[in-house]
Amino acid sequence: RSIWKRWIGYHRRSLVETKMNCIKRLGERLMSRTFERQVNELHIRAAILNRFTELGRPQTAAVA
Repeated sequence: RSIWKRWIGYHRRSLVETKMNCIKRLGERLMSRTFERQVNELHIRAAILNRFTELGRPQTAAVA
């Protein structure tokens, strides 16, 4: 079962679907009307998601 997932690239697809779900939770529509402000709004959303991902990543350290 895991062989076909690696062969097809299913894991990457699952990661993308999860990230799109996170983006939708921030809002499905853009509030800004002008294109420049829409771009800025998307940059802010991406920065928020990156920060959340960074906070959720475990800190590993070598012991001994």
